[in-house]
Amino acid sequence: MFVYNAWYIAAWASEVERQPLHRTLLDEAIVLYRKRDGGAVALEDACPHRKLPLSMGTLKGDLIQCGYHGLEFDCTGQCVHIPGQREISQRAKVRSYPVVERWGLLWLWMGEAATADASDIIDIAHYEDPKWAINRGPAMPIDCDYRYMTDNLVDPSHVSYVHKSSLGNEATVGIPVITEEKGNAVIVSRWIKNAVVAPFFQPYMKFSGKADRLQHYEVRLPCSAVIKDVISPAGSGAPQGDIHPDSFLLDSYNFLTPVTADSCRYYWFQVRNFDPQDAAVSALLTEDFITAFNEDVLILEAVHRGIKNTRAELIHLQIDAGSARLRRLLDEMVRQEQTARKQQQ
Repeated sequence: MFVYNAWYIAAWASEVERQPLHRTLLDEAIVLYRKRDGGAVALEDACPHRKLPLSMGTLKGDLIQCGYHGLEFDCTGQCVHIPGQREISQRAKVRSYPVVERWGLLWLWMGEAATADASDIIDIAHYEDPKWAINRGPAMPIDCDYRYMTDNLVDPSHVSYVHKSSLGNEATVGIPVITEEKGNAVIVSRWIKNAVVAPFFQPYMKFSGKADRLQHYEVRLPCSAVIKDVISPAGSGAPQGDIHPDSFLLDSYNFLTPVTADSCRYYWFQVRNFDPQDAAVSALLTEDFITAFNEDVLILEAVHRGIKNTRAELIHLQIDAGSARLRRLLDEMVRQEQTARKQQQ
């Protein structure tokens, strides 16, 4: 169910310090820590001797020492010291994972290390643009199959019901969507024209009256999503590409890390074109998004329980076109990886 040859987020960069930190990604236990020069290290979190988590040990310089019998491992995962023993078997090692620090996040490559390419990590437009601001919240644990969350991130129709008092309103009900594939991405989008602005966005508007709003939901396989909101004065030409100076532009970056078959962690931040220096606006926007995303969590955890505990076949609707395409592509990626792995054995 997992795609391994991909970059996944293990932590916010600020979470990883000299104290070893345990994380589970794709059902694999991993320990994270920083070397003395600040570089991040990611190793299998299990001493090969008795499988005590190395995250329960301590750092000695750039080495991590097991808390059970004192075995020490370097940043490549190789054991370099065993108390009272001169010879060290090459089998005395743990797996190391390629790790890249970017966009304030630590990205791990969970597949074949030789195939890791940092240029595959998503690019963030406007990340360092002084005319744009960034706001971010804490990672959110979700007790659901990560694929239900990717379904959600390519489904603008749910905002009319899950977020009817925040991100959505009656103006978003029943508006048709356009579904397309571009490279490794599935995109579902729609323009909502001449409509009342949804409650979530009203405090941030630089214009009054009705608006034309773009909802752009894009999932890049396997687990990254970009949601773009454009809200412009009604009739000002936004659907034709003319962006009014007072338009609300916000790009939400969403990253899922599968933890187990039944859980995932959700990392997110937004970049926006308004009030770039206003910390109060950033704080308010972050709290508003946390509230909205908690609405998703409540639904998705219930969906996971419902699907897991039922024998009845699911029905499918026209609004599922985006998630159906996404699942087909994801299943094919998993199949190709499994085939390649069998051929190598």
